[in-house]
Amino acid sequence: MDTITHGIAGALIGKAVFRGEDMFASKPMNRARIITWSVMLGAIFPDSDIFRDWLSNNQMLILTWHRSFTHSLVCMPIFALLLAAITRGFGRWRKWETPSFAALAGLYAIGILSHIFLDLVTSFGTMIWSPLQWSRPAWDLIFIVDFTFSALLLGPQILAWVYRQAEGLKNRAIITWCVLALVSLGVAAIAKNVGAPISEETAVAILALLAIFFLLPTLGGKGLRVRYATWNRAGLAAAILYLAAAFYAHRTALERVGKFASLFQLQGESFGALPLPPSLWHWDGLVNTSHGVYEVRVDLSERPDLASVEHRYYPDAPPNQYIDTAKRLPEVQKVLWFSRFPVTRFHKEGNVAVVEFFDARFSSVRRDRPASFTYRVKMEESGQVISKGWARE
Repeated sequence: MDTITHGIAGALIGKAVFRGEDMFASKPMNRARIITWSVMLGAIFPDSDIFRDWLSNNQMLILTWHRSFTHSLVCMPIFALLLAAITRGFGRWRKWETPSFAALAGLYAIGILSHIFLDLVTSFGTMIWSPLQWSRPAWDLIFIVDFTFSALLLGPQILAWVYRQAEGLKNRAIITWCVLALVSLGVAAIAKNVGAPISEETAVAILALLAIFFLLPTLGGKGLRVRYATWNRAGLAAAILYLAAAFYAHRTALERVGKFASLFQLQGESFGALPLPPSLWHWDGLVNTSHGVYEVRVDLSERPDLASVEHRYYPDAPPNQYIDTAKRLPEVQKVLWFSRFPVTRFHKEGNVAVVEFFDARFSSVRRDRPASFTYRVKMEESGQVISKGWARE
């Protein structure tokens, strides 16, 4: 999950569950605002591990370091206590009324746990048991950047802000609707560029829903009757229901992948149904076999016709001395440890042997674009390594 959505989720939890207030309210810092800030900061804290990646030239950190210690259930109590101590000390210095140390530790723990959970539901994998166990559980429920889920988390918080008071209500509602409409059009443009276009009907429906929620309640001041906490609790409930729908959709997609494997008599070593944007209807089915990976795109909005569905096969290159040499490299061993659906490729560029390893889990949404997370090793005919690293094209 992207860091921004983690922060939005943390702020929503603080407001909906612990009676927190807006972080950027005009009134002085108080206990309720500190509650929201604490859960929000706890929710984004685990991604602080990216700073080591920025300061290092080690290309393997994205696999071996990211989503490890700071995302660990084992280490979570230590970080929660440390963040609580820092907050108490800063609060005393600023002479703020802060929650107790125990309460702050609990708030930070909730924030960190929300981050760990929302990373688990994606496909990248999270080392929740590090340093006791170096594995990467992944539940494959939602795409790593899910605009619908982010909107469910953020929208109610904006509504609570719009309808917090009668003064200036219509202006706030109209300006907010215009801004969100422009943002929605921008998201649609991004989705089209990455190969996950949003239909015109869906775009119109989104604009209509924004008008219903942000403009219609201004009539007669109906939106003012909804309590601040109620807006936020509704958002939290909607997000939970969305995750429940994703769980059901994932199981349905995984069943179709299993039927596809049975139909083509594939001896699968592992199966996967990975979410694809822009909606819960779209999934990337993967079947890992001893000789390669099969990929099938699943659209739950269509009737299943697995006999004629388009699929792709990523064959493993036949073993040779260059592949064997590449697999003995420590970096390649880390890549293979990380990969759930690994594919090995080999070709020659003149006298240079090129070995590539990529994880079909990260195949591009657009078929005409190369897969990400492809590690490339180039060698001379003698087997001497010329270069190694992540492929940039």
